[in-house]
Amino acid sequence: MSIKQSKTWKMGDNIDTDIIIAARYLSSSDPEHLKKYVFEDMDSSLAASISIGDVIVAGENFGCGSSREHAPIALKAAGIKAVIAKSFARIFYRNSFNMGLPIYELSHTQEINEADMLSIDEIKGTIKNTTNQKIYNFKPIPKFMCELVKCGGLMNMAKKEISIC
Repeated sequence: MSIKQSKTWKMGDNIDTDIIIAARYLSSSDPEHLKKYVFEDMDSSLAASISIGDVIVAGENFGCGSSREHAPIALKAAGIKAVIAKSFARIFYRNSFNMGLPIYELSHTQEINEADMLSIDEIKGTIKNTTNQKIYNFKPIPKFMCELVKCGGLMNMAKKEISIC
């Protein structure tokens, strides 16, 4: 999967799942419902400002907190194409791939600014900041997890596997 020219939303360290989608909205796992409330407690106007194809760039421990799959569902539904962070909470990492949201570990996220334009090449393992022309290599993603994203998540992959049999 390649992402071309995506606008970045810059965030700090320890962005937890309650910040991504507040617990009061978890009565539904409907993506259309969840996307309206992404980051509401951090910035109530952010969900309406995100465009389809945007990318989040964050610091360490993105997705910490409770182990809800609602967080990557909400991000994906809001239009977020990928999340790039220095590190991810383990359960968020797994939930993201299971929901078909690609995430990339990159140690140099502090060099990427809000609204920079990025291109991601999963095959080459690179992120190019087209605003300042810097190129970064990200930690490789296992092939089977790339397949999860390509299929749109674990459930879609399972449906595909069942239909082959």
